[in-house]
Amino acid sequence: MRIAVMGAGSIGGYFGGMLARAGNDVTLIARGANLQAINDRGLKIVTDDQEFTVHCHATSDPGQVGPVDLVLLTVKTYHNPQAVPTLKPMVGAQTSVLCLQNGIDSYRLAAHGLADENVIPGAAYIEASLEGPGQVRQTGAVVQIVLGEAGGSPSQRCGRIVETLVEAGIPAQLSDDIQKTLWTKFLFIATMAGVTSLSRQTMAELMPRPEWLQVITVCMREIETVGRASGVNLEPRIVEDTLDYIQGSLEQMHASMHADIMAGRPLELEALNGAVIRAGRAAAVPTPINDIIYAMLKPYTLGSG
Repeated sequence: MRIAVMGAGSIGGYFGGMLARAGNDVTLIARGANLQAINDRGLKIVTDDQEFTVHCHATSDPGQVGPVDLVLLTVKTYHNPQAVPTLKPMVGAQTSVLCLQNGIDSYRLAAHGLADENVIPGAAYIEASLEGPGQVRQTGAVVQIVLGEAGGSPSQRCGRIVETLVEAGIPAQLSDDIQKTLWTKFLFIATMAGVTSLSRQTMAELMPRPEWLQVITVCMREIETVGRASGVNLEPRIVEDTLDYIQGSLEQMHASMHADIMAGRPLELEALNGAVIRAGRAAAVPTPINDIIYAMLKPYTLGSG
């Protein structure tokens, strides 16, 4: 399969590297020192039990690539206004754009710059970081991509993408209810990102403290209420199950937005807690906890470094 990865950072670099190692024709869209390192030395991927280097095409100009079969959209959501229009030279009538960004409506925002039928919503589950130019570190046992058509119907193109991912050693599955998939991840990510960024502390530091456990729980309940009011068929015990998952993996709980605010980088606030507020307004559901998180973090959305 001919594949382009828009945003070859930690997540895009890992998935792109795995797909290239499996023999797919992969082009990484990168920039700066990262692009230079990939072109000079290849892309190095380090996991808990192996490391390898892959050599594939890399460029900063999507216009050089031409139409591909699949685009993985993995840039931070705040880059969409600049990044999505540049995808167009790579998107033909049969091209699928798999959106693996945070949020419940990111794929819709991406579709504004493309044809709706090109874009497929998906969710990526992975702990990865860019340890230096051209070097991705993936940790932990959780690696998965879940995807599905926005309307829920099965499709040959989604089946082919899943097949390609699995053949590359990337666990993947189809969802017949991608909205449920997105909201289930979103409840977890938006809460964790919001409270850790607000407090400048990790979940391991917050969860043992009753006052913060209350805030975390109420934030999840708020998102659950908005989701159900939006017509999403969430599991009955989604909050309890999410809390149990967090408690069992506290040392591995790291939100990228928390890392970004600590480093003075821009924040994905609009795609996370801002999306809760937007969905709450559309469903006529108040969102006081997320209103506070959003208001307190809003001054830092463009970064402070």
